[in-house]
Amino acid sequence: MTDEIYIKRCIELAQKASGKTYPNPLVGSVIVYNGEIIGEGYHKKAGEPHAEINAINSVKNPELLKDSTIYVSLEPCSHFGKTPPCANKIIEIGFKKVVIGTLDSHEKVNGKGKKLIEDAEIEVVSGILEKECQELNKRFFTFHQKKRPFILLKWAESGDRFLDQNFKPTQIGNSLTKQFVHQIRSEEHAILVGTNTALNDNPSLTTRELSGRNPVRILIDFDLKVPENFNIYNEEAPTLVLNSIKNSVEGTVQFIKIEKENFIENLMKTLYEQQIQSVLVEGGKFTLQQFIDAGIWDEAIIIKNENLVLENGTKAPNFHAESYKTENFRNNTVKFYKNH
Repeated sequence: MTDEIYIKRCIELAQKASGKTYPNPLVGSVIVYNGEIIGEGYHKKAGEPHAEINAINSVKNPELLKDSTIYVSLEPCSHFGKTPPCANKIIEIGFKKVVIGTLDSHEKVNGKGKKLIEDAEIEVVSGILEKECQELNKRFFTFHQKKRPFILLKWAESGDRFLDQNFKPTQIGNSLTKQFVHQIRSEEHAILVGTNTALNDNPSLTTRELSGRNPVRILIDFDLKVPENFNIYNEEAPTLVLNSIKNSVEGTVQFIKIEKENFIENLMKTLYEQQIQSVLVEGGKFTLQQFIDAGIWDEAIIIKNENLVLENGTKAPNFHAESYKTENFRNNTVKFYKNH
């Protein structure tokens, strides 16, 4: 039971860097000596020290380390990247015990970190709160295991299930759900819209409501109909434009040719090649429906304004999943879905 308490703390620490560690996973670490936490750390940003190193460096009396247990939410790395392998550092210090939340499915790690530590005759326990630790890095795991980005669908609909009134941009959510959406944007690697949404709404697709990183913008625009003076082409974030006309890089915009046939499959392959780990699909209806019909989505969020009746406009996508959680944001209801 105690192991679970400390791994839970590792998860809490890891979450502090949500949306900031790409392409690396979120990882937290805790060091315990005689039932007391003497060090804590988490991975803050790619290229910076990993969680275990930050936890080790936070310990005031390093002499206690060799008689301590180090807890880490994800298997310590065993390869040289921008930083040396954490498994080597753990062995060098000679911790009494290592407790791991979940193993790392990345081909460069995948059990190797654990094996290195065991070979050094240090006791290793793994699979503590495994599901929770995998949930923490669902984007990272989906990307490496399924060879595609983690897909999150999101839209807002009226009580009578319209996305807009008379096919013109209509405010459905309130100020609270708007902030919530910007929070989600800051946590996902990329955000995707189709031609019609870009033309009708002229969105910036940035995180204006809070301080957070802007996601990479992905525009599906086969015939390059969206004018280059539109917000999606500004320099606030990198933009990928998937089209049928050209391959080129122009400032912060990259144009990538893609086939219309088997579109979703081609899109997943292209985004995987571009190392995009997660995508928030914000619409419009046609684009969302393609993901739903192909069954290529991992989670969905639907914001609903029950009291708003629009009567005419773009119908919300056909979607028949069961929500697992509902939250109220004043007069808006937010439902959460998982694709099982």
